[in-house]
Amino acid sequence: MRPETDPPSRDDATGGAGESPAPTLLTDLYQLTMLQAYLERGMEAPAVFEFFVRQLPERRSFLIAAGLEQLLDYLETLRFSPRELGWMESTARFSPDFLRRLERFRFTGDVDAIPEGTVCFAEQPIVRITAPLPEAQFIESRLINLLHFETLIASKAARCVLAAGGRTLVDFGLRRAHGAEAGALAARAAYLAGFHGTATVEAGRRFGIPLFGTMAHSFVQAHRSELDAFRHFVDCFPGDNTLLIDTYDTLQGARTVVALAQELRPSGKRLRAVRIDSGDLAQAARDVRAILDQGGCGDVGIFVSGNLDESAIADLVVRRVPVDGFGVGTRLDVSADAPTLDVVYKLQEYAGRATRKRSAGKATWPGRKQVERHRDAQGVMTGDAVVLEEEPHCGERLLRPVMRSGRRVAPSPTLTVAREHARRELASLPPPLRSLESRAAFTVDISSRIRELAVAVDTA
Repeated sequence: MRPETDPPSRDDATGGAGESPAPTLLTDLYQLTMLQAYLERGMEAPAVFEFFVRQLPERRSFLIAAGLEQLLDYLETLRFSPRELGWMESTARFSPDFLRRLERFRFTGDVDAIPEGTVCFAEQPIVRITAPLPEAQFIESRLINLLHFETLIASKAARCVLAAGGRTLVDFGLRRAHGAEAGALAARAAYLAGFHGTATVEAGRRFGIPLFGTMAHSFVQAHRSELDAFRHFVDCFPGDNTLLIDTYDTLQGARTVVALAQELRPSGKRLRAVRIDSGDLAQAARDVRAILDQGGCGDVGIFVSGNLDESAIADLVVRRVPVDGFGVGTRLDVSADAPTLDVVYKLQEYAGRATRKRSAGKATWPGRKQVERHRDAQGVMTGDAVVLEEEPHCGERLLRPVMRSGRRVAPSPTLTVAREHARRELASLPPPLRSLESRAAFTVDISSRIRELAVAVDTA
């Protein structure tokens, strides 16, 4: 199966810049009530918040950071529209002075972040926000919304990439994604993690992701015969076509493909691949491969889909089933086995004073932090450390400046560059973390100075 449209020639698609922003009121009510309270009290000193994962889901040994580009777009365009302010006034919940101040509300802070595509683990700050307290607080809901979802899907997609062993992977999940934005961003996250493309056309337009497509069973049913349907489709797309062969009988569909290939040979038209979407995929693929090979169609690939995830892909690969590519839909776009991450966005410093939450089971480490990564001579990850920002540098520092005073410090890496970074990151995983079933723990040390600071904060 090949992309039915070529990727764009430009390599500068960052993945969302210039798109219509989400409504600023796409937030939780308490962000607005706290914002008014902070402004009325004059609590506008610098605050440091960090976004991180408390603990990994049961079937995850690592995560892939994603969603930073959409977050930066949001921060750059953050403002309240006259219509939103008019609605807020109509609720009689907010003061006139507060609403007037919101007319000029912008994000003016700093962002430090782990680059998209980077492997990360629990307790590590993935994004750090330093901004006046009202700004840093208000962005919490949308920040979590964006970073959580794309990190969730990229991490699931990375497991599929590891399982597929280089075979083609295509995102098929739009129709069962939880909303239009989720469908497009899932395609982006999956491509970043190593998928080869998506069936979601808007993701191709917006992010420059290669588009793949076949046909539906209804296309076959609408024709008088399966052969007519296949012939019609190849006539329309002679250079690139994938024929769905399991509408009626999979093996007979394969024989129909062989007959059509023989019919097309004088014209020079060729068949690219067949798709199987139901039944025992392993047995069907073996039988179809035999029929195609015996019919002189050894160059026709086999693409499978239908409730696939990384475990099903790994099973087919381990059993050496002759499959060239996989369409992964529902279980990817909703991350079916781990549909949420335990992500939080917490205040770690305000007005130069370190703070921390001490709630049972939800305590945080105080202070402005950095993540340092250590590798062996071959570049394989050996361990990470979470340290205070001012501690001496003794490893690869993962949090990097991406925004200062509300403006990007440099153009964002292209999605292609981020995808290549993710590929290198997966290649540098220790072997136990590459296993789908392994629960091997990766060492993430919390520095002694952070622990000492926590004690000092608790006893102050």
